[in-house]
Amino acid sequence: MNYIRVRLGVLGLALLTGFTTPTAASAAQAAPSPTVEEQRLGRAAPQEILRRSGFDTAAPRLARALEGARSYGEARRAVSREGARLWQRAVDRAQGRGPAGGDLSRDDDRPLYWARLGMTRDVRTWEPEFGLTDGQRAALLDELERTSRGQDAILPHSPLRSSGGTPIPHGKGLKRILLTGFDPFTLDRDIRISNPSGATALALDGTVIETADGPARVETAVFPVRWQDFTDGTVERTLRPHLPKVDLFTTVSQGRVGRFDIERTNGAWRGGFGDNENIGRTETVPVSDPASQPQWTTTTLPYAAITAAQTGRFPVYDNTSVTEIPAGGTESVVRPDGPTPGSTARAGGGGDYLSNEIAYRATLLRDRLGLHGTLPGGHVHTPVLQFAAGNTTEVTDPEFVRNRLDIIAQVRAILKVAAETS
Repeated sequence: MNYIRVRLGVLGLALLTGFTTPTAASAAQAAPSPTVEEQRLGRAAPQEILRRSGFDTAAPRLARALEGARSYGEARRAVSREGARLWQRAVDRAQGRGPAGGDLSRDDDRPLYWARLGMTRDVRTWEPEFGLTDGQRAALLDELERTSRGQDAILPHSPLRSSGGTPIPHGKGLKRILLTGFDPFTLDRDIRISNPSGATALALDGTVIETADGPARVETAVFPVRWQDFTDGTVERTLRPHLPKVDLFTTVSQGRVGRFDIERTNGAWRGGFGDNENIGRTETVPVSDPASQPQWTTTTLPYAAITAAQTGRFPVYDNTSVTEIPAGGTESVVRPDGPTPGSTARAGGGGDYLSNEIAYRATLLRDRLGLHGTLPGGHVHTPVLQFAAGNTTEVTDPEFVRNRLDIIAQVRAILKVAAETS
């Protein structure tokens, strides 16, 4: 596909999570090309997903707003507004508010993903008459990423409302839950892929779970499947203001076929698998103050209660396995019962990819904030979201939708158990 750089740019997406303070544009700088992730947008399946959900209008709307911008400040406001609009539109669609926009099931997370890519590609390739510095473009992309992922809309102290819209008074027993999901990934293997963790985030954002101890409100955000964003601190920047204010948190990602896992231990190691930009990283998870960095962190979710409860059709396991290099050793060893003293991490229970890393970063942040003994938190792996047997070409099918809805419902049930037993 040939990308023609006109004043507005093309239909698109990208990511640069490190926030850069814009400097005055002294001269126009050439717009960069679309990223590997953005270039997939032109394929047939993403276009069908956008068309069948009505989300094919999101990027053109932003493009028109950028066309009308006469300064960096106006562009920044337009990007912030349209990014937040996209997130809220995806949440509303998932929760049955407003028009469906097409025949694609409302629980689908993919319209948000592909529409965001269309918008970031427009920002990345936009060449305004007033010129943009690299720092200003990076800041616009960062603003779009944060707003369109719900990362700046986590409001643990916002008023609670019941499913009928009636305000719920604050008081004893009121709980707040923070949940994160992920974008689709391994798209070069199957461009049609959906991520049930992202779908769960959309379905549950702002909803209230009635527990035996009273109402609990769920606030959510979604993260990219890109190593560099995690290196740049997107997880810590998003979660740090909120962990001291919530009663429970869980990072969620897609894991193994046919089962949920509560991951007991998280490891400080990146295993090198390619991300959505087809970039791999093999190294210790980079964090601030590496001198005090532990090799392992642990869940504080009530895993025994969760695994014992009847939460849905998929079995739920307390996964204690890790891969380590034992103290004094040189070779990796799988430990079914967790790490041994002094060992070096090579995989947590959740592996050595970004699901393990978000769990590691979130629980390390919990511990560095002094909340290990008071804040339940950890990682939940969902089953792999599968299409019906024999479906190798269609973007959806009834079994695919049923599987996703069942996963969403079971995550909600898991949260209820966790809230009642924490």
